[in-house]
Amino acid sequence: MCAKTTVAPLDRIKILLQAHNKHYRHDGVVSGLRNIVARETVWALYKGNGAQMVRIFPYASTQFTSFEMYKKFLHQTWGDNKFLMKMSSAVAGSMAGVTAVFLTYPLDTIRARLAFQVSGEHMYSGIVNAAVTIFQTEGGMRALYRGLTATVCGMIPYAGLSFYCFEQMKYLCGLVLMVPAKLLCGGLAGAAAQSFSYPFDVTRRRMQLAYMNEETRKFGMGMVDTLKLIYKEHGITKGLYRGMSINYMRAIPMVAVSFSTYEVTKQMLGLDTGLAIKAG
Repeated sequence: MCAKTTVAPLDRIKILLQAHNKHYRHDGVVSGLRNIVARETVWALYKGNGAQMVRIFPYASTQFTSFEMYKKFLHQTWGDNKFLMKMSSAVAGSMAGVTAVFLTYPLDTIRARLAFQVSGEHMYSGIVNAAVTIFQTEGGMRALYRGLTATVCGMIPYAGLSFYCFEQMKYLCGLVLMVPAKLLCGGLAGAAAQSFSYPFDVTRRRMQLAYMNEETRKFGMGMVDTLKLIYKEHGITKGLYRGMSINYMRAIPMVAVSFSTYEVTKQMLGLDTGLAIKAG
């Protein structure tokens, strides 16, 4: 929770930049953060963080728990096939990521809506109000799950690559791995995964934020059409990869800490990690 709250300002400016909010579309990271404080208040940097706090526990617990379950199932199913066994971490990671996303997706939509609204132009007063309003005015549960297809398309390579790269780098580093090395492995895994899947993250945000105003309404379409429209209007660097630098700043250390905590906790509970851990 502390880590998520620390990077919450980066989360908010990323959403504003991804969706080209009219008040911040010409800003960079630093100027955007400065203008949020000037235009709104310092507390506005944390808009949407409440929904993120509600979401983080079920998301993380579901992802890591289901990863172990899926990996165990795949090991039992694929048996002695060496190639498939090597891919088990990637497949289990993808399945775990999709499971966690599906269970917590409405909260992600609400978080994006709360973070995107600017002071003086509020549509929602809080988490419950946003959920009820979206449900009642935009088509029920379907509205709360808008953008799920893009999220799944991005989550499969993202989670798969994250777990696969982390597992492979653990063993490449040797059987005795210090915690700083685990952080490095987790960070590199996160960087590789983020680079590949980021356009789907931008697409998801555009779809989630459709119908907030007349300008965003044009993104109330399917994933492929949304991807095409983003590329047509803004290209690759200013469209499909808009806000990527922020993602590296916030996501890589978050992934590194998540994986390291996951591994250390497994060893503390006496579960098999395949590696010994040294504190430094």
